[in-house]
Amino acid sequence: MIQKGSSESRDPEAPPRDADLQAQADKAGAPAPLRWGAFARAVYSRSLGLALVVLFLASFILHWTQSARAAAQEALEHGEAATGTFAYLADPQLWFESFQNWQSEFLSTAVLVVLSIFLRQRDSPESKPVAAPHDQTGD
Repeated sequence: MIQKGSSESRDPEAPPRDADLQAQADKAGAPAPLRWGAFARAVYSRSLGLALVVLFLASFILHWTQSARAAAQEALEHGEAATGTFAYLADPQLWFESFQNWQSEFLSTAVLVVLSIFLRQRDSPESKPVAAPHDQTGD
């Protein structure tokens, strides 16, 4: 996806920089996983996305299990039957809490992208140059 004017977006007119990873593996300073074969290149070229998926799943599972445990303990304190961990996946409270967290994350990301179109931070690698026009994408 491309957000025209955002410093966080890639330039839509720039050529693809990761077109031939096998040829780039022989360049000086190239990361070692690029030389370990096609599977290693495929995993390494998506390693950031994979790491973020693993972190998301880990945080969701931790939230789910701990929230289920707290809900079960509260139910027992009130003399009610405790809900099992898997049954808690259908509980609206879990999804209410989760969506509140996700909503704040999406909002903060959207604010950063939109503000980076119009605002600048001098000498920051995350910002476009101060004199760059608003419609310039990337740096």
